[in-house]
Amino acid sequence: MAEHPAYPVGLRLSGRRVVVLGGGQVAQRRLPALIAAGADIVLVSPHATPSVEAMADAGEITWVRRAYQDGDLAEAWYALIATSDPEANAAASAEGERHRVWCVRSDDADQATAWTPATGHSEGVTVAVLTTHARGRDPRHTAAIRDAVVEGLRDGTLVAPHHRTRTPGVALVGGGPGDPDLITVRGRRLLAEADVVIADRLGPRDLLAELPPHVEVIDAAKIPYGRYMAQEAINNALVEHARQGKAVVRLKGGDPFVFGRGMEEVQALAEAGIPCTVVPGISSSISVPGAAGIPVTHRGVAHEFTVVSGHVAPDDARSLVDWASLAKLTGTLVILMGVDKIGKIAETLVAHGKSPKTPVALVQEGTTAAQRRVDATLDTVAETVRTEDVKPPAVIVVGEVVRVGPETSA
Repeated sequence: MAEHPAYPVGLRLSGRRVVVLGGGQVAQRRLPALIAAGADIVLVSPHATPSVEAMADAGEITWVRRAYQDGDLAEAWYALIATSDPEANAAASAEGERHRVWCVRSDDADQATAWTPATGHSEGVTVAVLTTHARGRDPRHTAAIRDAVVEGLRDGTLVAPHHRTRTPGVALVGGGPGDPDLITVRGRRLLAEADVVIADRLGPRDLLAELPPHVEVIDAAKIPYGRYMAQEAINNALVEHARQGKAVVRLKGGDPFVFGRGMEEVQALAEAGIPCTVVPGISSSISVPGAAGIPVTHRGVAHEFTVVSGHVAPDDARSLVDWASLAKLTGTLVILMGVDKIGKIAETLVAHGKSPKTPVALVQEGTTAAQRRVDATLDTVAETVRTEDVKPPAVIVVGEVVRVGPETSA
């Protein structure tokens, strides 16, 4: 008899009985999707992995702690057969055939009545890839096709321009620390949908070169201020372009809400009645030290880390930072925007009890091709910044974690 291709179909399993036989790694991989589908799941297995057991403890599945018995598939709509006993798998498969229950078999796809496709998701779309025939099935090949399709949907390259979905209003996108590969998948997709991009200088600049020619790219630093302050002028530009019906992306470095004045923009858009989507980004306060081999926490060294802005000197009346309290902490201190104030900051920390020999690392242009790391201590950092000509943007790390990684020059 000629082999026929599988017929693809989407099962709506919400509230319907699904039986899973075996609590091992196969079940651990497949159960989350069945739970997400709302299935009424019964697991039959004498043992389970810790992750599967946690699902049972949380009430997401019902666990019958014994081996398979004839009749377990009664009233089921769908079954996953994944025990380590070939005879039990064959018996369960035969029961499924008798009761007309679609069964997936992890040990023998040829004897199964259903196959699990390689699946992925992108903005409300599920991509499922199946091999046409049982013979020659290669899960790695189907997974690779799935990944290529999902990635294309996420970054907009697979959707024809006239079918491209557009997110109305403004998307406030955190671009990450500088490396274009470190923007989130959602942020990259929204960039692909944009009509207008208003970008900060610290955003991932390389991504702007990938935008289609019709996209208007505006340098936030060059928006005419007129009678407005810089931030107010940016807010007005966001509102103006959004009111023209354009999809606007405000591309910011790091995370929009970590010293990025993102909430000021959200508030301005809300007052104007403009919908705003906030896309978090990877903050340079953690990622840049990590890229330079510095963990902000480390077992036995630092149990906390504090992120502060250094754009205002400690003796400035506008400073909101309690430097005296920071000097007493034993964890890691991460300072953003503090290169030109680091001398005064170091003096203040030492004056309030921090050891002058506390290690300091300055990571300039973190995660980019121009990244460099300069090491010092609190009593030498001011002079080091001058002699090494450290320039913004640079993330400053103060604490013993600086010495945790590979040997440095300090």
